[in-house]
Amino acid sequence: MINRFAFVFLFAALCHGATDAGERANVVLIVADDLGFSDVGFNGCKEIPTPHLDALAADGVIFEAGYGSHSYCSPSRAGLLSGRYQQRFGHECNPGAYGEDDVAGLPLSETLISDVLVENGYRTGAIGKWHLGDAPSFWPTRRGFQDWFGFPGGGMSYWGDAGKRKGVMRNGEIVPKSELSYLTDDFSSEAVEFIQRNQADPFFVYLAYNAPHGPDHVTREHLKKTEHIEYGERAVYGAMVAAMDEGIGRVVSELKKHDLYDNTLIVFFSDNGGRADHAVNFPYRGHKGMLFEGGIRVPFTVTWPAKLAGGRRYSLPISALDLFPTILDAARVAVPEDLELDGVSLLPYLNEGTQTAPHETLYWRYAAGDDRYGYAVRHGNDKLVYSIYKGKHLLFDLANDPWERNDLAEQQPEKVERMVAIYKEWDAGLVEPKWGDPHGANIGKEEGRRQAAVDAASRGEK
Repeated sequence: MINRFAFVFLFAALCHGATDAGERANVVLIVADDLGFSDVGFNGCKEIPTPHLDALAADGVIFEAGYGSHSYCSPSRAGLLSGRYQQRFGHECNPGAYGEDDVAGLPLSETLISDVLVENGYRTGAIGKWHLGDAPSFWPTRRGFQDWFGFPGGGMSYWGDAGKRKGVMRNGEIVPKSELSYLTDDFSSEAVEFIQRNQADPFFVYLAYNAPHGPDHVTREHLKKTEHIEYGERAVYGAMVAAMDEGIGRVVSELKKHDLYDNTLIVFFSDNGGRADHAVNFPYRGHKGMLFEGGIRVPFTVTWPAKLAGGRRYSLPISALDLFPTILDAARVAVPEDLELDGVSLLPYLNEGTQTAPHETLYWRYAAGDDRYGYAVRHGNDKLVYSIYKGKHLLFDLANDPWERNDLAEQQPEKVERMVAIYKEWDAGLVEPKWGDPHGANIGKEEGRRQAAVDAASRGEK
């Protein structure tokens, strides 16, 4: 029998715990796929309507130098969910390129943000594109997510046609195609329903759209939003982005409906730079797969009305690797002592107006096979790129040339040497890729295609 004092103590403890739970932020982590830097209104786009994203950004902080941790899909997502440079654990290439196996996937030795949050009382859901291993051992339901609605691979028909690959699943079971409509809309609806089901508990939703990654599929209804775009392929791409924006608006509306919006940390960013066709990475050089700014600097915004003053732009460089510790900070969960994260919580920099940069140095590397690597280092405002397909180092001063038009490598060989040394020190702590993909061969063709176009255009010159 519990005496009166013990009962009072227990009641107080329970109330205190409920208060703490109520103050812990919900988290909605939204990832676009191959979205161009300038394909959202908050980064200046006038062609593609993104009113819901623009409103979200207006309530939050826009990162002008927000980076993905890799230049293409799966490795970027591995870094995001682990909070660590993916090259530290061999996830440097896209899995699934050579079929399903038990090696090609985010290693089970890595602790994901979902693992930590579910152990600390959060309801967790993964929705959309996974692309972190096709084999069942790598699926979200084995990686800290209690609910999963999406597909395990890297690309899929938006109409739900699976082909030879696994289709859309709900907790590992195939969803009949008859229950699907248009994947972007289906993923948005699932996020809304997840919030409805879990509004009483702190929750973490990982909403990973496959839009606007190919194939280029979109409904006639969404195409009405881009009727003003005369270039047909750009109109289709833009409608895919607009469809995603509309879905995000539905998610935000659901949060507001249940008075959850103010205490929800909402992150939106693209996994990497915009795709080579139809996306606009202006004013930056390059595109997805490259380590120029256009391949790694992405649309990136964070909103948390209860804790972060909105209407701001943040110019110092930050990384998707920072989201793991930032989310834990918002959730009032300590970083496990055995985790060695490569990011930092952004909240002190955003709340306290700290003038120091979150990072002095950021790194990128991609595997090109045969023990060859392309890499880049940003150290302060200096950036070094070793381009596999150009076969040389390029050096840029991002303070005066964020567009990477003026290669300073020949003028400043000593700085190139220092930057290479910085890279090699980081590289010494990495491992070889656990599997390969065709990226190295494909990126190697870039320069040849460019030169062929230039030669064809200038052939008639006298």
